[in-house]
Amino acid sequence: MASKLAGAVSDGAFKVLLGAALAVSPTFGSLFGVPAWLMVVTGSAILISGTVEVAYAHRRSMAACVRLMFAYDTGWTVATVVALGVAWLGSTAGGEIWAGYQAVASLAFTVLLLRAPAAAPATPVQPPTPDLTAGEPAP
Repeated sequence: MASKLAGAVSDGAFKVLLGAALAVSPTFGSLFGVPAWLMVVTGSAILISGTVEVAYAHRRSMAACVRLMFAYDTGWTVATVVALGVAWLGSTAGGEIWAGYQAVASLAFTVLLLRAPAAAPATPVQPPTPDLTAGEPAP
């Protein structure tokens, strides 16, 4: 369980770093062939998503966190393959496809994570109660 929590927090931390980089660097917009405003929006959405993931990973059901991360990352992979395919065919829409997916999916991930079931509270370990009848003769 601790390794899954560490994975969720690491995933969120990566999103925070990526989102901040995309939001503040105009280089990424030109690299992806998209307007700077789209990179700012995309980076901001990823940054928000990562921040919420770091803050809520330990408060939400780990099963829900893992399912959401799997769905998001699967979509990320598909969007990247589609964007690369579109770019390979000579279109300039590849960057817009990728950035658009990131913006929408990041916000959807955030909403779904916030609505996910809360983690079950840890149950404290109770010390065993002593058997007070031990050593007494049976009636």
